Amino acid sequence: MFEEITVYKIRGGMKLVFQRVSLLTIGAYNLPVLRSFYQSLGWEETESSSDSYAVFKTAGVILTLFPVAELAKDASIEFPSSPDAYRPVTFAINVDAPEQVDSTIEQVRISGAKLLREPSDAFWGGRTAYFADPENNLWEVAWNPSAIFDERGAMLSF
Repeated sequence: MFEEITVYKIRGGMKLVFQRVSLLTIGAYNLPVLRSFYQSLGWEETESSSDSYAVFKTAGVILTLFPVAELAKDASIEFPSSPDAYRPVTFAINVDAPEQVDSTIEQVRISGAKLLREPSDAFWGGRTAYFADPENNLWEVAWNPSAIFDERGAMLSF
């Protein structure tokens, strides 16, 4: 394996959240159409894809397509009902252990983020929480038991 990667850096005695953007989720209003578009670009799906979830490995970040209604439910918020409105997108900080979801959320709370969903165990076997940055960009902090990272902390698969 490789040396354990911590979720924090220390600057001036203060813990900082590790700079790791590992997964980008696009809320799909019509998953089959959106999936077909990315496939038409020549992008190949990973084995993690299913009928209700598409996963594409890109250079450095995993791109996922998830039904917008399910994404809204998962994050405990509402999105516009039309794809003509703001596009619901989430960024994810994937961590190495379930307890790091909680400690990361504590750090973003201290930084002034708006907490949308407290850390909790997820139906898919991991642990997750959501927060919004000052411009309401949606972030998930997640631990996925099947995630694999390289020595730099870049997500290779999940």
